[in-house]
Amino acid sequence: MSKTRKALMTLFTMVWVILLATPSFAKSFSMKDAGISLWIFIIIGAVIILLQLIPATILFFSFIGSASTMAFGRKKVSEKGGVREEEKMALSGYGPLTVEKP
Repeated sequence: MSKTRKALMTLFTMVWVILLATPSFAKSFSMKDAGISLWIFIIIGAVIILLQLIPATILFFSFIGSASTMAFGRKKVSEKGGVREEEKMALSGYGPLTVEKP
């Protein structure tokens, strides 16, 4: 940004803050006339907050599922023993390897 643009933006912000701080300008806002718009704002805000619960519950139950699977899931069977016959898989063309000692 150029220096003049930064200076104008700073000046505008300072004037805006001063105008908002003056009592005569601040008194022009009234909550009496807010009625319906205030209720709409509150309802829309509540809906947005409640919509955030959907991904939060998905993440929560995903975490619970992952943690319980890690804690209570089946233990992995070691490769040396305990493997059922139907779980063994034979690859064609591969057989036992013989090693000759020099």
